[in-house]
This record gives sequence, C-alpha cells and structure tokens, in this order.
Amino acid sequence: MSGKIVITGSNRGIGRSIAEKMASEKYGIIMVDYDNAVLDSAKSLNSRYGNVEGIKCDVSSYDACVEAFSTIDKKEIYGIVNNAGINRDALFKNMSFDQWDAVIKTDLYSMFNVTKQFVDSMIENLSGRIVNISSASWNGNVGQANYSSAKAGVIGFTKTLSRELGRYNITSNAIVPGFIKTPMTDQMPEKIKEKFIEKIPLKRMGSGDDVANAVSFLMKEDSNYVNGILLEVGGGMSL
Repeated sequence: MSGKIVITGSNRGIGRSIAEKMASEKYGIIMVDYDNAVLDSAKSLNSRYGNVEGIKCDVSSYDACVEAFSTIDKKEIYGIVNNAGINRDALFKNMSFDQWDAVIKTDLYSMFNVTKQFVDSMIENLSGRIVNISSASWNGNVGQANYSSAKAGVIGFTKTLSRELGRYNITSNAIVPGFIKTPMTDQMPEKIKEKFIEKIPLKRMGSGDDVANAVSFLMKEDSNYVNGILLEVGGGMSL
C-alpha cells in the first residue's frame, strides 16, 4: 500500500488499535503521542509489520507540531487519523479553566495543529484521507462540557474540510465511537458500566478493534465516494 498514515494518540487505547490495524494492512505508519513510550510502541509494531515509526509530540501545541513533523516528507502522507484526546470531567459549576483549556487544546486544537502540517501536500497530490475521532458525547453529556464541546467541534471541522477539500480528491470523515473498552473506561465503576451496556442494543462494550475496522474502511479506495459522514461505532447506543 503506497502512502503513509499519521495517527495521533496512538500509544494506547483506540489509537494503538488503529495503528496496529493499519500496519497489518501494509500502510506506512507514523505513530504520534505525547508519551515517550510511543517510540517503543512503534519499534514493537515495526518489528512485526515494518514501515512503522514513532514521534513524540504534544499535539495540543501548534509549534510542537511544526517542529515534530518538520523532518517528514509531507508528500508521502496519504492519511491522517486525528485521534488524540483526553478528558477532565467535572460539572460545569465546578469545572476549572485549566480543565476546560486542557481538553479543548488536546481534543480540538490538535485537529488544526496536525492537519495543517499536511493539507498543502495532500492538495498537491490530489489525494488524501482525513479521519477524525469524535465521540457519542458530542451531543452533550453531564460533567463533560469541555469534552462534549471539543467533540462537537470535531464534527464541524470534519464537515467543513469535506466541503473545502473534496475537489482535490481528499475525503474527510468522522468516526463517533460509543462505549468502547479503553484505559479510560476501565476506570469507571462497574455499576456505571452496566447502566451504559443496558442502553446498547448489542448489550456489550465495543473494542478498539471495532473502531480500527471503521478507520480501515475509510482509508481504502473502496470508500472514495464517502465524504463528510459521521460513522457511528456504538452498537446502536444512539438509537
């Protein structure tokens, strides 16, 4: 498979599943994460699949992205998966500015910071795939004014790029994961998990692999007429 895919937040959780799936399909992979451990994760995947490299970068910072990606041949980049995200949950009346700021910068600003580094080359190549990871919380969720606002912004960003970049044969789509088993959800009390699962028609949590399979489809040539959509991976939770 020609072209490389940049995947942010790819040291663990959903991002790691996406990186492994794409690497197994013989894409070149650039794993990006603020955690220095991403370098070891990339080495591990590279030993299994080849053509995987890691970059340590705080994608919430535009300057950090400019520096981190300065050595990459931009023309080699075929796809971007903007997956990096954090949560700092609190009721709005108790939410600090720092909790708000950290989530907006990591979950929303990163979309601009990373995509901006590669969009000109994609336009020159007349080819590209942009996949942004939103969340079912984009509709609003108690205790997540920051997270929900960021994830709703991801959808607006995605749809705007789909309109602006479609003429260059670049598609932009968003994946909306539902209740997925990740290190983040592992910290939830079992009773809360059970309440969520009861609302899901499939009666189970999803996995990182479920999200990775959706990314795989959107990266393939088979999806070349799919643009500007929200692809829910939630077992029917939004029904």
